[in-house]
Amino acid sequence: MRTPPVVNSPDTAAAPRGRSMAALFCGAALMNAAMAMTSAVATIVAGDTLGAAWGAVPNSAGVVGTGVGALVLTWLAGRRGRRAGLVLGYAAAALGAGLAVVAVAVGDVAALIAGMLLLGLGNAGAQLSRYAAADLYPAHRRGFALGLLVWAGTVGAVGGPLLLDPAGAAAHRLGAAAMTGPFLAAAVAGTVAAVAALGAPAGRVRVAASPLPLRDLVRAPAARSALSVMVTAQVVMVAVMTAAPVDMHMHGHGLGAVGVILSTHTLGMFAVSPLTGRLVDRVGARPVMLAGLLSLAVAALLAAVAPEGEMALRAGALFLLGYGWNLCFVGGSGLLARDLPAAQRARVEGAVDAAVWGIAAAASLASTLLLSAGGYPALAALSCVLLAVPLVLVLFGGDVAARSSS
Repeated sequence: MRTPPVVNSPDTAAAPRGRSMAALFCGAALMNAAMAMTSAVATIVAGDTLGAAWGAVPNSAGVVGTGVGALVLTWLAGRRGRRAGLVLGYAAAALGAGLAVVAVAVGDVAALIAGMLLLGLGNAGAQLSRYAAADLYPAHRRGFALGLLVWAGTVGAVGGPLLLDPAGAAAHRLGAAAMTGPFLAAAVAGTVAAVAALGAPAGRVRVAASPLPLRDLVRAPAARSALSVMVTAQVVMVAVMTAAPVDMHMHGHGLGAVGVILSTHTLGMFAVSPLTGRLVDRVGARPVMLAGLLSLAVAALLAAVAPEGEMALRAGALFLLGYGWNLCFVGGSGLLARDLPAAQRARVEGAVDAAVWGIAAAASLASTLLLSAGGYPALAALSCVLLAVPLVLVLFGGDVAARSSS
């Protein structure tokens, strides 16, 4: 008598998904912590060596590495599977952190920049892991999965800076320069993330036999709306956030006040991501993205008009800036994960992430120049002009896919 096939029960199906989600969450949290630590120290080291004007160069290299890594790891995921891409990205980050340790010890800024580029590859893996999480769930629950992986950034963004002093002290006890400590910790984090990624989904992403040119793919309504919203939100968020500490320092505020403002901003960016994901699942991506764009516009205006002594108002503006970005980022990612054809999804996801991070590098460098030229009012006015473009596109651009999801 022939034995009937065994059908997995919901419990047995949930167990592998739970392990995969734990692996993805662990990797993303560790890499966010590594980037938070190394970005802060790389700026200080480069500024001390090259002068303050060039302090942002290693960080920009890390952002560029993230953009390039999004394309490279997406290509690899189509040939060797998502697990292979994540393991490679995190291993490259560990190698980059090790290279940066040597660079800081000998004062080689060029090697430090190379190390930050490799760290960017790991950051790309952490960012792309949200799509790997979404693929584990049915379409109506992908927003929750995306939000949960974005929320992993909270662990890294909060925990990473807290490790700076202990990592420096540990390096000093080992006889090394204190500034090498955060990079040593990042090397450990990258290594552990690579090991954890062995539990990530192994399947290859689906790729069409005859893929359309990428320029044709991004003309699809879902891709066009997600790209415009996510890129614009990233530019506005990075520009206003980067300029805030500079503006506060120019008006006599100390590091304590700056730290409070940035912590409030980070809280808005990450802390409520699971709720945003559930909101995408319940009401659709389009209204979530619209709410995000409007929140960013209000935040930019509040930051511009807030009196210098009104720290509560400025903190509220930076929190709203972070949450507006969160709505746009999770909403746009959810639109891509739910409404693109499976065979084309991974290529577009990788291309959109590459564009977001590549443009973010330019926005970071341009924001302080604009602040010097016209102050916060000019920055806020430009932000509102930029936000009008995706707002009109989502409202009137014939985004059928986004309308149907809502």
